[in-house]
Amino acid sequence: MGRTWNRGRAVPSMVVIGLTGSLVGATPVVADDGAEVPAMELEWGLCPEDVEDGALPLECATLPVPMDYDDPQGAEIEIMVSRLASANPETRRGVLLLNPGGPGAPGLSMPADLASLGAPNGLLDSYDLIGVDTRGVGHSTPVSCGFTADQEYMGNVPPYAVDDAAIDAQAEIARGVAEQCADSDDELIPHLSTPNMARDLDRIRAALGEETASYFGLSYGSALGAAYASLFPERTDRVVLDSNIGDTFLDYDGMRRFALGFEETFPDFAEWTALRDGSYGLGDSPEEVRATYDEIATGLDEEPVAGFDGRLFRFGTFVGLYDPSSYAGTAQMWEALRAGDEAEVRRHLDENGPVGVSVQDDTAPAEPAIADNTWSAFISVTCNDAEWPEDLDTYREGVAQDRERHPMYGAATANVMPCAYWEYEPAEAPVEIVDEGPDNVLIVQNLRDPATPHLGGVMLDERFGDRSRLVSVDASGHGAYIYGDNPCAWNVTTRYLVGGEFPDRDVACEAAPSAGLDLDAEAELLRDRTLTRLGNPA
Repeated sequence: MGRTWNRGRAVPSMVVIGLTGSLVGATPVVADDGAEVPAMELEWGLCPEDVEDGALPLECATLPVPMDYDDPQGAEIEIMVSRLASANPETRRGVLLLNPGGPGAPGLSMPADLASLGAPNGLLDSYDLIGVDTRGVGHSTPVSCGFTADQEYMGNVPPYAVDDAAIDAQAEIARGVAEQCADSDDELIPHLSTPNMARDLDRIRAALGEETASYFGLSYGSALGAAYASLFPERTDRVVLDSNIGDTFLDYDGMRRFALGFEETFPDFAEWTALRDGSYGLGDSPEEVRATYDEIATGLDEEPVAGFDGRLFRFGTFVGLYDPSSYAGTAQMWEALRAGDEAEVRRHLDENGPVGVSVQDDTAPAEPAIADNTWSAFISVTCNDAEWPEDLDTYREGVAQDRERHPMYGAATANVMPCAYWEYEPAEAPVEIVDEGPDNVLIVQNLRDPATPHLGGVMLDERFGDRSRLVSVDASGHGAYIYGDNPCAWNVTTRYLVGGEFPDRDVACEAAPSAGLDLDAEAELLRDRTLTRLGNPA
């Protein structure tokens, strides 16, 4: 059976760069020279039909930007932006630029998503919320490597390698994907990078007629926001970075930290499941639940169920840790897989797909993959942003190390990526985070996050120095503000964005046993539906 992996919010929603040249000695990208960009007036109109607006007055516009900022008079591409305008001009502060993660996650619906998730009226009144399909993504000028539905590619997180032969097999797939992207002749690919997307954000700010812009980004959006706040520090107003990857780029070390996040977050699922052993029968202690994980994974490595092998099981469990609301669906899937119930596995995937995967019949025609654009953008940005190892032995060593350090998932996230064979030279080094500038960066981070562990927030806070404050939230899942429900995280962040209350020191938010938001039944249903639609990373 061939397999495809469907993607929603990115790992962020959401991932080794082989270079024909070298970045050794390259100068990091630093803050701009202060020159203002040319402003263009945006013409607002209806958004494309596939942009979820939640029945809110969301409007869209396109902005031309240089494809290559080193050749600003050359070819242009289009960036589509959305706007949920403040309904209260008297309290409007400015614009809040948004990014949901990725790289590669579409962002036009994010303003409406935040409103549907229960964003405070004070936030909605204070800002025009601005969503963006970043360069190469969605309704902006799109990028494509030509992925097909029958292609043996398992998405942005590489598959778990049970042995060295599996690493070699993944290396061949990764090499093929890198060659496929190069052979696509898509001239946009080498210009997809975090520095260029940060420059695009500043073009958007100027087109909106604003001297400064506030920003809220999650997952990879934390990297883009850190780059924007470093390249254009004096053009930022209030910046919130949530679920942080730790720098302005994702490299091999950053990818390997996913396994740390898995190990730190899994105990929450294990405890939840153990308390319900009478329902699911997966173990009456967290230790027994972990042993059941190993049992199921090893069994599926040897004998898949309905095309669902150990690689998919481990990935599915990883995705199931993104939000505690996914625990029940993940436990159901464990039950079916442990029993070898093919009909139940297929039914579960068809009806729920809670683990983020689908099984593709090999007899189906080779149609374009649903995730072609998302995967293509992710690979291009990730591979263009930073140096990745080129030597296959480095990956063998990394997999061996992480199989010992983080046995549940380390042999996946240390495995080979297409970046190992990338054929494009990076145009510039990564953006260097600057600790000089306004003290305006609030870093919000759950203590237990499967994709972006707490360490990422600590790393980012250290790099920003006195410019930032770290809000550590005793909660589990990917996304703390709006996407999570810890009251302290909401209150600290809202007070900053709306009232300008920047903490004097770092903040520790205690766990809230019953943190449920104060929503009526209709609002709660809307929030649940929005989280379900967003919560399926690749």
